Amino acid sequence: MSRTVDVAIIGAGTAGLTAFRQVRQVTTNVVLINDGPYGTTCARVGCMPSKVLIEVAKKFSRRQHFQQFGIQHSEHLTIDHSQVMQHVRSLRDWFVARVMDSVDKIGESNISGRARFIEPQVLEVNGEKIHAHKVIIATGSRPIVPLDWYAFGDRIVTTDQFFELADLPDSIAIIGLGTIGSEIGQSLARLGIKVIGIEQQNQVCGLTDPAVNQVAINEFSQEFELWLGTSAQLSKADSGRIQVTTTDGRSVTVAKILAALGRRPNIDNLGLEVFGLDLSQGLNQLINPHTMQLGDLPIFVAGDVASLRPILHEVADEGAIAGYNAARSTMTAFKRRVPFRIAFTDPQVVIVGATFAELAGQDIVVGERSFVVQGRTKVMARTHGHLRVYTDRQGRLLGTEMMIPDGEYVGHFLALAMEQNLTVQDIMLTPFYHPTVMEGLENALSAIVTQLGGEVGGLSLRKI
Repeated sequence: MSRTVDVAIIGAGTAGLTAFRQVRQVTTNVVLINDGPYGTTCARVGCMPSKVLIEVAKKFSRRQHFQQFGIQHSEHLTIDHSQVMQHVRSLRDWFVARVMDSVDKIGESNISGRARFIEPQVLEVNGEKIHAHKVIIATGSRPIVPLDWYAFGDRIVTTDQFFELADLPDSIAIIGLGTIGSEIGQSLARLGIKVIGIEQQNQVCGLTDPAVNQVAINEFSQEFELWLGTSAQLSKADSGRIQVTTTDGRSVTVAKILAALGRRPNIDNLGLEVFGLDLSQGLNQLINPHTMQLGDLPIFVAGDVASLRPILHEVADEGAIAGYNAARSTMTAFKRRVPFRIAFTDPQVVIVGATFAELAGQDIVVGERSFVVQGRTKVMARTHGHLRVYTDRQGRLLGTEMMIPDGEYVGHFLALAMEQNLTVQDIMLTPFYHPTVMEGLENALSAIVTQLGGEVGGLSLRKI
């Protein structure tokens, strides 16, 4: 049995579903092929369930400030870990159900099965041959787990498994302190779990600015133990526990390990060898990020499998670009958005535009502001964090790294400013309401204006 389609999309995650909607605007002769669970990584095991856990932990941690607010007897508050996880799954299921509503509407164009290239434009799925004029690969990614760790069974959990835990362990070592490792590590510590955070690098949350990174390290160290610049070896301990030993000689015994070592693109068994591609440097090296085309082939790659910018809005953009081009005979290149990342720790880690490391060697101007003494954060009893903004000598915004309370709003403001090519001088013409966290940004930008030769405390208004 065989059929011919205009476009075949492999993978029904965020990128695949977005691509499908784009293609359907041009042709109905399209199939969406998915192997494994539906519901998108974000809704099932990523963005959404992690934010539920973070919110619960954040609320519970606020009890330490109750006495200074005049709220009594906070010492009697307790937390039910199994109920927390039940709440996380309940909301997770709600988010997944919303995704499934859109999947169900696809109807017969949706094929459940594993797709594999048997010829450059021929896929085999469930014994059927599908001849496709164009193919979009959106197969996502999976957590990286060292092979020898599988011997520890369910004592090793990944982010794909964590939210299925019926209860939380009394202790856990989180190996890898990128965004998800840092978020979950801080949340579990706030819920009363003994947490050891282990990271090979001396940076956390993807931060490259030494000043902001040190603030982040200090913040996390107040809530759980950090072992940085070291690697971990695992061995079996008594009572079904795991012994963690690091290359610098530290050791601890824990109930579980959270493997947060990053994710690996799902390109196994796709049959990509039929294209004769050199994948030694990774698939992402062969993808045009502005068209999402794979080399000069009638193949497009989108989402986590592309390993370009594995963040939800970027993944959706890639799906839209891939779908747009796959459905048309001529190729269109699209300008990508300003890079924007958030770790929903407390304070939040936000990186917009170029990182400090990416600007190394360039003549930049840096404006910064500590949030230890800042009006709004003082009111909120959240007096912590640091912000650094980078511009060129003309005042054009290049990037920022920060760890500040409610940094997501400052990040969105700066992302918009960068998209609009605004200078610091332009931004200073906008109102900064008092008292808000945004006033901290105003202070950092004022420092840049001063370095650029502007007047301190000048009149930031347009003449009419």
